Amino acid sequence: MDSHVVADQNEVFAFLAEPSTHGGARVSRIDTHGAAVFLAGDLAYKVKRAVAFPYMDFSTLEKRRAACERELEVNRANAPGIYLGVVPIVRTASGSLALGGLALGGAGVPVDYAVKMRRFDETSTLDRLEREAFTPALIAALAEAVHTAHARAPVMGNGADAAASLTRIVEQNAVDFADNPELFAPEAARALTRATSDALEAVAPLLRARAAQGYVRRCHGDLHLRNIVLLEGAPVLFDAIEFNDDIAICDVLYDLAFLLMDLWERGLLGAANAVLNRYLWAGPAEHYSGLAALPLFLSLRAAIRAKVQAAGLAHLPEERQAAARGEIAHYFAQARAFLASAKPLLLAIGGLSGTGKSTLAAALAPGIGRAPGAVILRSDIERKRIAGVGETETLPPHAYTPEATQAVYARMRSRAALALAAGQAVIADAVHARPQERDAIAAVAETAGADFLGLWLDAPIGTLIARVEQRRGDASDATAEVVRRQADYDLGAMSWRRIAADAEAEGKARAVLAQLPSETQKV
Repeated sequence: MDSHVVADQNEVFAFLAEPSTHGGARVSRIDTHGAAVFLAGDLAYKVKRAVAFPYMDFSTLEKRRAACERELEVNRANAPGIYLGVVPIVRTASGSLALGGLALGGAGVPVDYAVKMRRFDETSTLDRLEREAFTPALIAALAEAVHTAHARAPVMGNGADAAASLTRIVEQNAVDFADNPELFAPEAARALTRATSDALEAVAPLLRARAAQGYVRRCHGDLHLRNIVLLEGAPVLFDAIEFNDDIAICDVLYDLAFLLMDLWERGLLGAANAVLNRYLWAGPAEHYSGLAALPLFLSLRAAIRAKVQAAGLAHLPEERQAAARGEIAHYFAQARAFLASAKPLLLAIGGLSGTGKSTLAAALAPGIGRAPGAVILRSDIERKRIAGVGETETLPPHAYTPEATQAVYARMRSRAALALAAGQAVIADAVHARPQERDAIAAVAETAGADFLGLWLDAPIGTLIARVEQRRGDASDATAEVVRRQADYDLGAMSWRRIAADAEAEGKARAVLAQLPSETQKV
């Protein structure tokens, strides 16, 4: 890290660390490889470090000023309540000698610049939350926040550039790994570079097509948990990349992949899977095809995390460096692991309303197929998307005609085929009461060359009625009357594995999955 520092900013940092600069407020400091942040009272001041990396150049005063202005610009859309302005740190003839004649703002000669921000509770960034805090409500809000940010992000796509920018990242990663042989074993680093290059070559046509479709945008660029904060209970994206458009202009799924990787590597597998699925539910069918690039995206994000933490190693206290080295090694290893392939599986879960199909699907999905688990296609969700209404808005009876239901099942099968072709496992969650519906979903797997497993959940009608009557805030519109009508269905011959929809259902399903062919990654 020290070799990248091009100017001495100690005077500025000492000035900002001095309580008298902030009216006597206590000051705390946060350091990263690219910035120093000073927290005082209800404000924060972020100064760009005078560093020159190939991907981040703050080497001159003018470059640091421009970076501060750009940070304000790119973050105000998602976090208008946090970013307040850019303040020059000036030297004045009348300034306090004790403070080196420096002042925050006002007349004088600028010696540096700071982004002025409204301070928030540092323990409210998502990387600081306990596992229990990642509730279904928070996960839904998080996926929605990312989807909303991407929807309003400027379209920047150019088909010829979609893969080229990632090629530059792969090449720069290789250089950074080679610069740190004590952290990244040279042969392992070369192997990762080869595997990443091969993966990029395989999906390059897809990336160019997605760029032409408008899915390359001016994104956040650094969308991990530390850059998302809970404000008044809502997740807010902040600290977007301002210093390098090659990083920030990217496929929206590549932007999302940083968040998915961060959740996955913290052991929040269910959260990672749920964020992916909720993002997909809100988006177009093309994103299911785009999943073919997800292993590459996850791998690159892990590799970048490894090299960035390596760059910041010198700033850590000595007692924290051993743990940091372990984290760097872990991310580097995961960058290779994300590129491993697995034969996709289509798991269909059927049963009458109230049997717990969606609960079982959510429990199984993180452990099926490659990271971050199986795509869940739920008929209740797809029906609401077709109707263009909110997830919990009750639909009128005409949305449940046989013709409407056929359209829902056809949409599910179409998206399942796209995801399987992209290499991702799929769970199809629907009643599947009719033999032709069960045959049709099985045929999707056969056409895709994927393994197939059908599970049918059984429960007494009294249990089903009690469950649907207790539902709150769910996409299903099923009522007790719906359950009674379903109970009269003629299911026909049932070839799917029947499982009692009780407290042991998940364990039973896992046991059945464990019997699948060994080449299929499974729970």
